[in-house]
Amino acid sequence: MAKVIVNGEIVENTWQRLTSEELDQQDVPAEGAVIVPLAYWLAHRDALLERAAPVGVCLEPGEEPADLAADLPALPLVAVNFPAFKDGRGYSYARELRTRYGFEGEVRAVGDVLQDQLFYMHRVGFNAFEVRADRDIEEALNGLRPFSVTYQGDAHDERPIYRRQSA
Repeated sequence: MAKVIVNGEIVENTWQRLTSEELDQQDVPAEGAVIVPLAYWLAHRDALLERAAPVGVCLEPGEEPADLAADLPALPLVAVNFPAFKDGRGYSYARELRTRYGFEGEVRAVGDVLQDQLFYMHRVGFNAFEVRADRDIEEALNGLRPFSVTYQGDAHDERPIYRRQSA
């Protein structure tokens, strides 16, 4: 089974991410945690909420976190796909999920996720990372800790350094 980084630790990936193409040819498995595309969630929301196993939703570039806002309390996970490492829209999605919508569940970066991005992804609200299959996940874990101090606030603590030091 593949591994992922969740809350700073490497764990087994217990979620199966399904694509639109796969869902055109098969139904959602009856068992096991699944991540479905936003369009599938919107079309089958009621049936998916009745499943005994957890369901998460994957946002693609160009889709809006606002489309999930009302459903966030029912979702344990929102995945954000990075089809290319240079596509930064997912950073904004994570920040919106955390700060605008108060989502406290797992926000998982999937797709072209590389070690160099993890620190910055974590700062905007990601707490889980599905590192690219051709990369070493142990080495990627080091990407969460390249700096011991940050000057600006982030999704976890909005205070800048001068406010944190005086507290």
